[in-house]
Amino acid sequence: MLRGKPHIVVVGAGFGGIKICKLLAKEDVEVTLVDRHNYHLFQPLLYQVSTSVLSTDEIAYPTRSFFRDNKNVNFFMAKAKGVDQSRNVLMTNHGEIPYDYLVLAAGATTNFFGMKSVENNAYGMKTIQEALAIRNHVLHEFERGDKPYRTPADRRKRLTFVIVGGGPTGIEEAGAIAELISVQKKEFHHLDFNDVKVMLIEATPHVLPMMSQDLQDEAVRVLREKGVDVRLNTQVVDYDGNVLKLKSGEEIPTSTVIWAAGVKAVEFIQNCGGEYARDGRIWVEEDLLVKGAANKNVFAIGDCAGFMHGDMKRPLPTVAPVATQQAAVCCRNIMRLIKGDANLEKFVYKDLGAMATIGRGKAVVNSPKMTGFLAWCAWMLVHLIRLAGAHANFTVAIKWTWNLVSGIRLGRIITNIKLDSGKLSIPKVEEDHSNEKGVNEGQPVILEKE
Repeated sequence: MLRGKPHIVVVGAGFGGIKICKLLAKEDVEVTLVDRHNYHLFQPLLYQVSTSVLSTDEIAYPTRSFFRDNKNVNFFMAKAKGVDQSRNVLMTNHGEIPYDYLVLAAGATTNFFGMKSVENNAYGMKTIQEALAIRNHVLHEFERGDKPYRTPADRRKRLTFVIVGGGPTGIEEAGAIAELISVQKKEFHHLDFNDVKVMLIEATPHVLPMMSQDLQDEAVRVLREKGVDVRLNTQVVDYDGNVLKLKSGEEIPTSTVIWAAGVKAVEFIQNCGGEYARDGRIWVEEDLLVKGAANKNVFAIGDCAGFMHGDMKRPLPTVAPVATQQAAVCCRNIMRLIKGDANLEKFVYKDLGAMATIGRGKAVVNSPKMTGFLAWCAWMLVHLIRLAGAHANFTVAIKWTWNLVSGIRLGRIITNIKLDSGKLSIPKVEEDHSNEKGVNEGQPVILEKE
């Protein structure tokens, strides 16, 4: 640590965590950024890794590379365990880190709403490991379904892909899988594609709730045009890995359920000392200080923070613009406290609109309202701007353009095959950061079994 300077610890290298560290890097302070991974992940494009459009290095960027020229910013790779506010200490699996000011920007994880069987058997999509697990599994199911000894019922089960959740992630995943199937059709010469089905299930009457009804209708129309079976007002009650059960009593045989129906704060946030919302997010005041904290030096921003003030009927959504805007206000408030000014700035969210892509050349944007190819171009531009690094900008733009023209996906590589020794070719790591379907966060992929 740089002695004599205020020490600010930031937990989480997501959009909010990276943003505030970049801002604090310009100040006369010492910053320690803590994350269990050594990269910043562009989560909105995880679905493109899961459907063989992009590779992992195109949506992830080494965290240390952001701050190579900022000697006052240090990265500490560790898993945060909790906060001892009485001692001003962040506890991690690699020791304690003292702080003068703490910023919680730890993000969110998949919310299975207490359905343990669904949690154990469905695929979430919040990490690189989960996206790779989906890619490997989906590609494997085509290969397995192509085997002549499969019974018709087993083949249909393996080739039924269900996405639960009608938000942007669910819409984009459903459209991308539908287009992946169109690629597979040209290469699986003996497979009857009448057995292949993509379903999107949403518990409410609407998809994309942040958009107007006409844009919602357009998204559903495009998905159905691509062959996706869209079901609204349909609630999932159980999934055992073989049969998805609906509240209506219907049962859908499937070996693939991708869960995009909700998020909750990561478990670590529960050990930080404060007041919590039902989804585990920690409540913050208008100045982004943690509500109920013992000291006025703990802030929370982004997906792990619950912000609801004034006439708001629900907390702000877990999207990147919220996190980055909160990061800017949080930085200014920390600097005010350092200078002895207790008059902190109140956070006011500026809604920049929402957008979702529904496949090649198709998207919906609500501000300004656009659909089709023009909306897709706007979506592409916004996402390219937000990607980290010139390498990612160049390669992703090339891949998107080539995919638009040809529809080819060269990323259809299965990477979790056993070697002759019966082991994976990739060694396991020391720690077990479990909590994803069939994969430890310390391991790159899950092992597929026949």
